[in-house]
Amino acid sequence: MFKILSNEKIAPRIFRMEIEAGLVAKKARAGQFVMIRIDEKGERIPLTVAGHDDKNITIVYQAVGVTTHRLAEKKQGEHLLDVVGPLGHATELGEIGTVCCIGGGVGIAELYPVAKAYKGSGNKVIAIIGARNKELVIYKDELKKISDEFFVTTDDGSDGEKGFVSNVLERLIESGQKIDLVYAVGPGIMMKVISDVTRPSKIKTLVSLNTVLVDGTGMCGSCRIEMDGETKFACVDGPEFDGHKVNFDEMIARQSLFKEQEGHACKIRGIKT
Repeated sequence: MFKILSNEKIAPRIFRMEIEAGLVAKKARAGQFVMIRIDEKGERIPLTVAGHDDKNITIVYQAVGVTTHRLAEKKQGEHLLDVVGPLGHATELGEIGTVCCIGGGVGIAELYPVAKAYKGSGNKVIAIIGARNKELVIYKDELKKISDEFFVTTDDGSDGEKGFVSNVLERLIESGQKIDLVYAVGPGIMMKVISDVTRPSKIKTLVSLNTVLVDGTGMCGSCRIEMDGETKFACVDGPEFDGHKVNFDEMIARQSLFKEQEGHACKIRGIKT
């Protein structure tokens, strides 16, 4: 059993939970994730480690389905049955040069430990984050503190500049800004657009893929993606991949694999989606 130390709402439907998980915390690295199960009858869900110390880990999640809504109802002092991890390959670090870290939606929280790790490795970090509106902009202060340059975009212009993260990236590239690596995490369509923007300039682009994961060990095959015609598994081969090689159309289509079942489960439990 894993004790919940805090579970706070940080934006509409977005929550940050701190969990006592010493063995996981000691091994966790930027870019990795854990598989969580609330109780014996609960499903497994993958959540990126958004922060950790020697004893505890932090996760950030959006209440969209039955399990995440149940997770949002958990109180400080209660417990989770399973927290398995850390899983997946950690972000490969080193002195790269200028790294442009881009996050969208709840992916902004996942971006934070990665951007912090790149900065800690001696790189210049440019952070670009985007959301639909001001209310949904998260980890703004945290990312601003560790970034050499920082940009915010919102679809409606209520925070930062109106538009998309890709608009800022395009402008930086066109201005002649030297960028050695682009790292993106967020909605599938956002990562696809970012990869398309960097492809003509041949800027190395890594994307952290939030595919459908069931067991997190490569056994079930639910998280398979196509990379240059070859099948890979996001859980054991990733979650980070070369954005220029990912078949995003297939990946985005697979993300709705259980949409009908999820909708039905929410409906019978009276959850509005």
